[in-house]
Formats: sequence, C-alpha cells, structure tokens
Amino acid sequence: MNNPNEAAAALATVAGQRTLVGEEELKADGRRWGMVIDADLCTGCQACVVACYAENNIAISEENRVAEGRAKTWIRIERYWEGEFPNAKARFVPVLCQHCDNAGCEPVCPVWATYHDDEGLNVQVYNRCVGTRFCANGCIYSVRHFNFWEPEWPEPLDYQLNPDVTVRTKGIIEKCTFCVQRITRAKTDAAHDGRELEDGEVQPACVQACQTSALVFGDLHDPESQVAQAADSDRAFRLLEDSGFEPGVVYLAKIDPFAQEESAAHE
Repeated sequence: MNNPNEAAAALATVAGQRTLVGEEELKADGRRWGMVIDADLCTGCQACVVACYAENNIAISEENRVAEGRAKTWIRIERYWEGEFPNAKARFVPVLCQHCDNAGCEPVCPVWATYHDDEGLNVQVYNRCVGTRFCANGCIYSVRHFNFWEPEWPEPLDYQLNPDVTVRTKGIIEKCTFCVQRITRAKTDAAHDGRELEDGEVQPACVQACQTSALVFGDLHDPESQVAQAADSDRAFRLLEDSGFEPGVVYLAKIDPFAQEESAAHE
C-alpha cells in the first residue's frame, strides 16, 4: 500500500469493530450522515445548545465549573468580531464534533472506545472508555469533554432525563453523537413500516431546535438530499480542512453585501 491515499482509506479491525474507514468504504456502505451549518442564518441564540443539553443528559455547567475551565457542552457557539468600531459585526459559528472520516481521536485510543461506523459516525463506546483522554488531545476542534465528577441535576431537573441516552459516569470522555439515538429510532420505525428512511426524517436535537434552519442534517451521499445540495454550495468550507481529517460537518460562509464598502471606508 504505497499510495498514502490508499493507506488513509485502510480499515483497521479490532474485536470485529472497524475503527478507521476511508471515503470509498463509506460510499460502498451507503449512507454518510453529515451536517451543513449556514453561518448566514445563525443568530447565536444558542437554542441548539439548550436542546442538546436536554436531549443528551449533559450535566449542568455551573458557575464554578466554568471558572475551573471544566464546563461541558456538546455544541458551542463561537463568537468573533469582524471590523472595527463603529462598523464591527458579531459572527457566530456553532462548533460540535465534526465526525471526521480520518479522525485524529480514533487511532490514539488504546481500548478502541471510539471508532468510525459504516454510516460516517464517530462513535463513542462509554463502557470501554478508561479515561486516558488521548482522544481529547488528538481532537483539534476541542469538542471532547472529560467527566471530572459524577453528573448531578438539582430537583426537579433530574426528572427530565432522556431514557434513550445513558448518563455518563465520572472518569470517561463524552461528545456529540449526532443524536445517534434518534437515528436508531428512525431506522427502526422505517424498518417496521417496511420502507426506506426519507430525507429530513432524522433530526438531531440541535437541528430541530434551530429557529432559522441554519442547521441541516442528512445523508451526504444522497445527491437529492437537502444536506448534500446545501454542501455543494460555492460558499461551503470545513473547519481546519487542511488537517486532512475530512470533517462530516460543512459550513456555509456568511454573505456580507456591505463587506467591500466597509473595507473601503477603513482605507
């Protein structure tokens, strides 16, 4: 295997689980779940963040946890500023696990607690994780979080935990799963009805909560799907795409019709 592209597409098998899957193998298996995030539509409202907390049983990041730098959130809104006062503008970029095809977090795990499945998901097996945090060091997007304490919810919030999602214990890593429980439920319902999944039938909590439809989820390998057509835009880019990790999340650059005028005003 002299070709580096062929090497990157190789499969590593451990205990019957595929831990690294190349692009051609994903195509052969069918679906490639992915997401498109339109920065032109994101208002920074953080409804996606709240929905993710509620759906995935994420422990509350209290003030002392934030002060310690150990707050957890599976999706965060990165805010940055463009321009100078009085023409400064706020920009918002939601960041979550990118579910990379060649993820840096997967090959470094000594117990194969994280691997790539046949549908493009970067899967986390919680009962395998021993808390080395090697995967967090290998992730360039800072989207993996270590549980330093047992999760707690003050009453009555403990009554709203999602029974479809396990509560992660102290000492393991957790991250965005593209709401795999919703994917599984939709696939089960479709199989029960004897039909194929329809485009848009699977919606992670963040996508469902977005009021501006800035987030779109679906099968990137289906050219007729909404997410694949959105990803084909000339505004499309990926975060840190030069890393070679091949993220499954595609961003659409913000449209600023006044960019040239403001640039000229500062000259």
